[in-house]
Amino acid sequence: MSKPKTYVYIPSDKEGASHKILEQAGCDLMFGDPTWRASLGATCEKFQAMGPNAVAMLGARMEGLMMDRKLLTPYPDLRVIARYNIGYDDIDLDDCTAMGILVTHAPVESNWGGVAEGAFAMMLSMLKRLPELDREVRNGGWRKAELNGTFMGRRQDGYGGITIGIVGLGRIGSRLADLLAPWRVRVLAYDPYVDESKFVHHNATPTNLETLLKESDVVTLHCDLNKETRNLISKDSLKLMKPSAILINTARGPLVDEDALYDALDQNRLRGAALDAFNVEPVPKQSPLLSLGDKVLLTPHMVGGSGGGTQGENIKWATDAALAALRGQVPRHVVNPDVLPAWRKRFEGKSLL
Repeated sequence: MSKPKTYVYIPSDKEGASHKILEQAGCDLMFGDPTWRASLGATCEKFQAMGPNAVAMLGARMEGLMMDRKLLTPYPDLRVIARYNIGYDDIDLDDCTAMGILVTHAPVESNWGGVAEGAFAMMLSMLKRLPELDREVRNGGWRKAELNGTFMGRRQDGYGGITIGIVGLGRIGSRLADLLAPWRVRVLAYDPYVDESKFVHHNATPTNLETLLKESDVVTLHCDLNKETRNLISKDSLKLMKPSAILINTARGPLVDEDALYDALDQNRLRGAALDAFNVEPVPKQSPLLSLGDKVLLTPHMVGGSGGGTQGENIKWATDAALAALRGQVPRHVVNPDVLPAWRKRFEGKSLL
């Protein structure tokens, strides 16, 4: 029996331990280009040429290339795409399901927990005006009253504190709510897909999106990108927010209409924004967001990155998922469960190893 061709399309394991595990299990490895993760160098032709006839694929998110029917048609026997990371918005799940391909992801705590911590850091940085204070000292200034920050929580002197609005109460949103608990702020949350008990557990008040936008001093996005959430923060959404409010997006860029956000910030209809995800990545040098100065805090879609964390356990999870699928077993963390009946009929119990 020939070895199953396994395509590591974005090699992220610098030590190569996972590659050895795959090879020892009987896989014939092919490798793509690690730069595809951070640049726009991936094309359909290059991708297909570097990994012909693959029956399993592993890798992280590719910039600028959608994993859809066009890209995957040359792989009629492909069993699984095992992602190293938690996100999969660059994979067309409908196409994969129609083609009988399992998609898995790696929701490791170092990833989603890191994003929650990063969002919290962005929130504090904007509310406490840390970039402005840093620049003031570097420029020889000192203690200007107009650079005072915002006190977040309730105080005994009667100050009621601010309101934080969390859109999406999944792993990241829940962890952020937990991080906010000692700060005694009011937490609103919008998520129509979770049980009411989850709001109670994380000390968040459930509400609709309109109310959250109107009443929150900080709105932070932690939802998936899909047909329902694309441009969730639109021109009309921004009109609902307080002029003194701050928007934080550490999820996916297309959740926000960037042109509408720029206009709101430029016209002082919104105080500020902290963005770790963008419509186009890397951010183009001509992006108007870059001209907004201290109104925006911008990071290169890695605010959740944690040294020694995100590129460890997640690679193991993806490796385990690929091997399970190659053995004819359903792996953990499948994100398109609708494919399972057809997949089982075709592949279950049929090992290639």
